[in-house]
Amino acid sequence: MPQEDKSIDRRQFLKSGIRGAAVVGIVGAAGLGVSKTRKSDTVWQIDPNICVSCGNCAKYCVLEVSAVKCVHAFAICGYCDLCSGYLNPKPRELDSGAENELCPTGAVKRKFVEDPYYEYTIDEELCIGCGKCVKGCNAFGNGSLHLQVRHDRCLNCNECSIAAACPSGAFKRVPADSPYMIKTKVSHG
Repeated sequence: MPQEDKSIDRRQFLKSGIRGAAVVGIVGAAGLGVSKTRKSDTVWQIDPNICVSCGNCAKYCVLEVSAVKCVHAFAICGYCDLCSGYLNPKPRELDSGAENELCPTGAVKRKFVEDPYYEYTIDEELCIGCGKCVKGCNAFGNGSLHLQVRHDRCLNCNECSIAAACPSGAFKRVPADSPYMIKTKVSHG
């Protein structure tokens, strides 16, 4: 039996090479796309025990309105009439007049409970993450107000611009399955 000539010419070789490269490229691009869409196992968060409420969260976020919001740890709140996170340090009166409120956007809401107690809540739609209420609460109160990155808004940038601008190093990478660092007690120091 005569043997067939199984050698390939240069044209066939190039066609095979181009097809192979195209397949490798498509598979590689698909793999890159899957890895980009896969949820990261860590996210950015603010350690409320390290944060100094400098105001950088409102200024440096890549979003127009920061993904950082004030949250309230109700379990450690004193529900005071004279809340230093709600009122200016020297309010004209103990009322909720705009001239007395510390928050520039009115995001901290005050509701009478019973004499002398008030409940303070945060309207996150209005909160810009400036930290003024947090600074006031930590200076004269019990520290129940603190800042946290809200992950329904955060883009989880690889190099967070707020983290780079944070003077206290309070921005940390935390596990995505437990992304919040809510205060549970008053920190001293």
